[in-house]
Order: sequence, then C-alpha cells, then structure tokens
Amino acid sequence: MPKKIIQTSKAPKAIGPYSQAVLANGFVFLSGQIGLKPDGNLTTGGVKEQTQQIMKNLSAILSQVGLNFNNLVKTTIFLTDLANFDSVNQIYGQYFPKQPPARSTVEVKALPKGALIEIQAIALDFNQPTG
Repeated sequence: MPKKIIQTSKAPKAIGPYSQAVLANGFVFLSGQIGLKPDGNLTTGGVKEQTQQIMKNLSAILSQVGLNFNNLVKTTIFLTDLANFDSVNQIYGQYFPKQPPARSTVEVKALPKGALIEIQAIALDFNQPTG
C-alpha cells in the first residue's frame, strides 16, 4: 500500500516542506500542530487557548480520513515551559476520557511562530490491515 498524503482546509496549511499527515499501512502520522487557526494566524491567548486550537486541528485532520481521537495510539507534546504541564493536561484530558493514547511530553527551547505548545500524533485505522 503506497503512502497517501492527507490534506484538509479545516486545519492550517503546512508552514514548511511537510504534509499535515501521511497515511501508510493503516497508520496515520500527523505532523506536529501548533496553535495556528486554519487561516494561518496563531491563536491569541495562552497555552490553554493554543492547546484547544491544536486539538481542533488534529480532529480536522483525523476527520479527513474518517478517524477520531479514539484512533490515536501515540502523541508527543512539546512545551516551551513545563510549568504549563498541568494547564495542558486539563485541556488535553477532556479529549481522552477513556483509554488515552501513549504520550511523551518534553520541554523545548522554542517552537515555530513563537508557539507555546506543539502536539504530534500517530493514529491507527483499526479497519485497515497493517503489516
């Protein structure tokens, strides 16, 4: 099965030479999302508002291939300040009331466009054969 590029206008365009997501072998690899709105402008407010926008973006990309947050198997969160960990968990946890994906959270020096948070994800289409 060749890879398939996933693109939706309901999430911001890539700001570099990468795809919003790639479907390969039943897995969807979602590129890191920052708090950009679909028009390309960074969400105003702090880390909570950026996290909410990121989750909207991830949802839009997943929806493009008929998936949702239940299909996520791994996420990675990048924060410019780990002091925001609890605030992010408050928002993030609302999307995973049961069986959340595996996750890593790391602090980084900076993110594109001055963002405070970035989340990348891997989803699995449970209806597609893998391997």
